[in-house]
Amino acid sequence: MGRYIIRRLLYAIPTLLGITILSYGLMVLAFPQGPVAAMTFGPRTRPAERETLTKQLGLDQPVYVQYIRWLGRALQGDLGRSFSSRRNVSDLIMERVPATLELGALSLFFGVLVGVPLGVWSAVKQGSWFDNVTRVLAVLVSSIPTFWLGLIMILIFSSRLGILPPGGRFPANLSGDYTFLDRIKHLTMPVFVLAMGDIAFLSRYMRAATLEVSRQDYIRTAQSKGLPASTVWFTHAMRNAMIPLATFLGPALVGLLNGAVITETIFSWPGLGRLAVEAVSSLDYPVVMATVLIGAISTILGYLLSDIMYAWIDPRIRYS
Repeated sequence: MGRYIIRRLLYAIPTLLGITILSYGLMVLAFPQGPVAAMTFGPRTRPAERETLTKQLGLDQPVYVQYIRWLGRALQGDLGRSFSSRRNVSDLIMERVPATLELGALSLFFGVLVGVPLGVWSAVKQGSWFDNVTRVLAVLVSSIPTFWLGLIMILIFSSRLGILPPGGRFPANLSGDYTFLDRIKHLTMPVFVLAMGDIAFLSRYMRAATLEVSRQDYIRTAQSKGLPASTVWFTHAMRNAMIPLATFLGPALVGLLNGAVITETIFSWPGLGRLAVEAVSSLDYPVVMATVLIGAISTILGYLLSDIMYAWIDPRIRYS
């Protein structure tokens, strides 16, 4: 297993390099006017000021030179300085990480807590009204766009009923005081929107996997021994049905740092997803590349974690 992990990490190096090259190239091609034009937009800005700012930001060099300079600093742990705020990108990211982890972890927790047993029980009750209703709701929820669900919730629970805040992580007051109930209110809608997608996906996934496992001989043996149904399905069947689910859980666990771009933007949640949107809007190259790098590393580590989880869930699986 150790050699396998090292080999996978070595393979990840050219993958990361390719992702950063492609991302930097697309970023420059998508905004040929460059960040200086956005930062100095206005009739009173003189051409000399634009040229000076371009040199200060290092944008007067060819694109490949700019990328090599960024890559060299990134390899040393220096993600550069934001063009917009003139602050270190590392500091900006560290400020947003707690909010993203809080939202992502709670959403994934409730998604797994509800979705996995819901899928297993739906498979146990195959063909019943519970199974049919669960499947219809899962398809319905999966078809609803995240931004639409978020906006509808804000319209109903914030604008009409006034029982939940429309967004933000903390109450907007001058004193800065808040209670645990205030935190729950601010978390309710964004966590619900993200968790509903996970619940719909996991319930359908676990239902299909459990139905496949239910045809195995060891399930019939456990039933013939007179074991309780809860033990048969939630101990014997669910563990083996979780093997395919590791493909989802690995990237999901590590990908908590990626942030939910749409949800964080709609609910004004100060996380990495919203930071990425703000960086793209302001053509802030260092911040954009930092968020791309974090997403790429998280994805690669996530699939590596999936392989490790395979071996943990099913001891028969071994990697040479």
